[in-house]
Amino acid sequence: MLNPPPPFTIDSQHLYLEITQSPEEQEQPYSTAGACQRGWINQKCLQAFLPWFKEEIAATARVYPNSAALPSFWEVVNGTAITFDCDRLVLIPTLAIDDDELRVPQEWVDIPEWVADYYIAVQLNPDDGWMKIFGYTTHQILKTKGVYDPGDRTYSLESEDLISDINVLWVTRQLNEPQALRAEITSLVPILKTQAENLLERLGNPNVKFPRLAVPFSLWGAFLAHSGWRKKLYELRQGLLMQWSIPQWLQTGVANLAQQWGWEKREFVVVPAGMRSAAPVMGLSRKIIVAEHTYELRIFSKSASEDYVWRFELRSATPGGQIPAGFKLRLLTEDLQTFENNEDTATTFVDMLYLEVILELGEGLVWEIEPAPEDYDREILRF
Repeated sequence: MLNPPPPFTIDSQHLYLEITQSPEEQEQPYSTAGACQRGWINQKCLQAFLPWFKEEIAATARVYPNSAALPSFWEVVNGTAITFDCDRLVLIPTLAIDDDELRVPQEWVDIPEWVADYYIAVQLNPDDGWMKIFGYTTHQILKTKGVYDPGDRTYSLESEDLISDINVLWVTRQLNEPQALRAEITSLVPILKTQAENLLERLGNPNVKFPRLAVPFSLWGAFLAHSGWRKKLYELRQGLLMQWSIPQWLQTGVANLAQQWGWEKREFVVVPAGMRSAAPVMGLSRKIIVAEHTYELRIFSKSASEDYVWRFELRSATPGGQIPAGFKLRLLTEDLQTFENNEDTATTFVDMLYLEVILELGEGLVWEIEPAPEDYDREILRF
């Protein structure tokens, strides 16, 4: 049995952790008072839980997909995902005085890309400065025993059906016994770009207070599964326009939101084909970590003519480093469709992977790398 670290223990059955009492300024804006409160309680819950969990149960634990993505989740839904080893958990905080049930939004249960192995029920008491882990369950149990409420699209489980001591999670993992953590769920049919644009126009209006309940779940779930559209929805609800325009970044500088994702404007030295002299070119760059090694993704324009030719390069960030065999650099359309010559694969160690594409003004692309980078979350780059 693990002993919870300070600050205190109120009862022997549950874990209590300290939370700061002052509601400090939010770094990210939200479109409604409800979303603002949701962002605050999820942030407080995460700040208290993650350090304890890393120290006591899984040192590899980290936010999923990454910290920069959290506001785009909390804008529309309650909960925070954490990955550890090969598993995922979702923290579900509540301010409710009664800890009689765990109520999980359907998004965390029925969107394949969002599904977790464990769901942690957390009661927050900001006035007294503590939070209580009053139980946890698995996806398998939530889907088979949980009660689905179509009114607010949640799965609920009574507290007596929860495992009250979170240390049991650590014990069962140490025993290494096979356990069915996830139930089978139905795949969501991808939506078309035109459908996504319609949803963005409609739900991007902050006057729509509960966008998650405004359209059928089959549409909403498939829409959220595309993280580029999820981020765009968040931006529209904040009144932020053109946050991912590559030409605009090159002209006026990288947007603040994109900087949080690691993008920066910088000058590259490029040797044009058939020429001996190198020429400087202004482009965009972001660091990417794959298997604890750092790489650089570069984007720059190859022409100033009416044909907009853009070059994507993946290089090692280590001087003299190379791209290992098996790595892939791939480009997809905004709605994740392939096209001719959209992928470059390293069959041996190479200095770089690259793709060149001709794009129409305003066209969007999604980049992917295999193996998937740490903290990867799809983004739609606009050209």
